[in-house]
Amino acid sequence: MVAVKAIHSIALTVAELDRTQSFYIQALGFKPVGDITIEAANYSQIADVPPRPVRIVTLQLGDETIELVDCLDSDSAPIPRDSQSNDLWFQHMAIVVSDLDRAYKHLQSFSVEPISDGPQTIPANNPTAGGVRAFKFRDVDYRSLELIWFPEGKGKEKWHQNSDDLFLGIDHSAIAISNADISRQFYRDLLGMTVVSSTLHSGEVQATLDGLPIADVQVIPLQPAQTSIGIELLDYIKPGTGRPIPEHWDASDLAHMHIILETEEIESALEQLKQADVEIVSPHWVNFPDTYRFRRGCLIKDPDGHALLLVGCR
Repeated sequence: MVAVKAIHSIALTVAELDRTQSFYIQALGFKPVGDITIEAANYSQIADVPPRPVRIVTLQLGDETIELVDCLDSDSAPIPRDSQSNDLWFQHMAIVVSDLDRAYKHLQSFSVEPISDGPQTIPANNPTAGGVRAFKFRDVDYRSLELIWFPEGKGKEKWHQNSDDLFLGIDHSAIAISNADISRQFYRDLLGMTVVSSTLHSGEVQATLDGLPIADVQVIPLQPAQTSIGIELLDYIKPGTGRPIPEHWDASDLAHMHIILETEEIESALEQLKQADVEIVSPHWVNFPDTYRFRRGCLIKDPDGHALLLVGCR
């Protein structure tokens, strides 16, 4: 077991960094906390892309952070305009809000494309998510995002602390998968994450939330050893698994996201991953520059091709 300690951040490849940064700050309440440029040779070792410098801006919301990654001097392929929530490249961040109606109204002043037909409330007969309210939309790079509000008794305790802020933090990143058993084995048995629960979300509300004509989806939340950003596996039973991630996509394309996972046993982790036949993008552990908050890292992919960056902290 690789033993993931915590999920530190979520990285998003962007087309125009200043535009995307402005959107996340003004529309979603993030604050800039870091801005570095990594030399071309270093980043190409990590992500297996042609050598080019990469600018990374770190934004913080509550206790959580995201990274906006701009592969300079490159033409990033756009996210397909016909993307659906059951396509295997689907991945979203769930941003927690203190008042969904007010947050939804605030978003109307910005360039967003809705996925959901307005805010939705999960029916009370759902044992784990009944009463949760959510709205899905696309950001300026056409990336899927979710606003989520938790009623009393649902979600982490920190989402219920008194706060004057409208946008509170990041609860999880949800990813579409093709096989629940295989993905559960990968994240639980290989990476050491805990399966919190498993619930079927179905019916008209779920379909409207996901922007699909019909939706029966098994939702499997996962948490690392330390409470942090979580991962949700989305196994679409209806309308079924969508399109796979194209093999030619790489870390410079806008559909690319990677979740940053901390592991303490970084020296032995790579060998364990190789023995488990995991797809490893980085040829070896790559040392990061001193200006970056992590010491070294290795990019891998899960069974459906979602990218994960294993890191050792300084």
